[in-house]
Amino acid sequence: MTNVHVSLAHRSYDIAIGHGILAETPARCRDWCGLDAPGSVLVVTDSNLADSHAATVADGFGSDGWLVGRHVLEPGEPSKSLEAARAMYDSLVALPADRGTLVVAVGGGVVGDAAGFVAATYARGIRLVGVPTTLLAQVDSSVGGKVAVNHPKAKNLIGAFHQPSGVLIDTATLESLPERDYRSGLAEVVKYGVILDAEFFDYLEQHIEGLAGRDRGVLAHVITRSCELKAEVVEQDERETTGARAVLNYGHTFAHAYEALAGYGELLHGEAVAIGMVQASRLAERLGRIDSVTTDRQVRLLEQLGLSVAPPAEYDTDEILGRMRLDKKTTAGQLRFVLPSRMGQVELVDDVPEELVRELV
Repeated sequence: MTNVHVSLAHRSYDIAIGHGILAETPARCRDWCGLDAPGSVLVVTDSNLADSHAATVADGFGSDGWLVGRHVLEPGEPSKSLEAARAMYDSLVALPADRGTLVVAVGGGVVGDAAGFVAATYARGIRLVGVPTTLLAQVDSSVGGKVAVNHPKAKNLIGAFHQPSGVLIDTATLESLPERDYRSGLAEVVKYGVILDAEFFDYLEQHIEGLAGRDRGVLAHVITRSCELKAEVVEQDERETTGARAVLNYGHTFAHAYEALAGYGELLHGEAVAIGMVQASRLAERLGRIDSVTTDRQVRLLEQLGLSVAPPAEYDTDEILGRMRLDKKTTAGQLRFVLPSRMGQVELVDDVPEELVRELV
């Protein structure tokens, strides 16, 4: 068992990481929320997990004396919508929920983002606990307080900052994760090495076999270090006001455009990020910020982890750029990119010539 603390004044919380700790969720929630007695909880999940991991969590709350509601989403990005959020509001009303009710998100990034958005907006904000069950959610979306649903034109356009009361990561849940979803999560792990920690990138290069085989020790280290790195960034720039948190969006300007154009859910987020990181790195090359070795290392590692580094189809260049202009880093229509300056360091770059971007896409 390891613990990562996210220090944000009165919004601080802990990330508990261990193997086989799912059943501890109710006790952890009581501790994190300072509760002497059980309360009410809405467990949000998707249909893939409703009878497995989510049932373990919900049954545990019931055995502990909580008033338990369950809400099951359809798997996939379409559930990150205002329509799906409205159905969750209905479940909270039916519970009935109050300002003390807890929303517990059991699942991947879609479940966490959608349930978190509902928790942020129901009764002007109620408590949220994340129980991420995918690698992508464990190392990225469950940490940092970003919650959102999609707009048809852009990913995560409707959202809020709403920090959880705690996050419980049971690495045993990764044993049943489909291979494609698992490999998608590895893209975000690679990202942390590129943007923040060159030694961590070295570690990943040296542990390809352990990563591919889901070695318990390798995963424990990788998840813990990823959470530590993200926590450090969030502590510096919780609400993206200084630009420090923008480094976490390395590759995402390209990635979100491809996700939208492919149709949400057709291209997994991590798959899109792998493509986006390589394109961002090649853009940095053309701007003279790095040499080709930095890009080549990323390409080699991502491909060794089973990730494609090329877009799945040819898209109209103007459509790609149009989607990129909806990126939250864009100001006054001017594209801004997170680009590497060396392994382990990236910067937010303005005034990138559009013709270079056109050549890349």
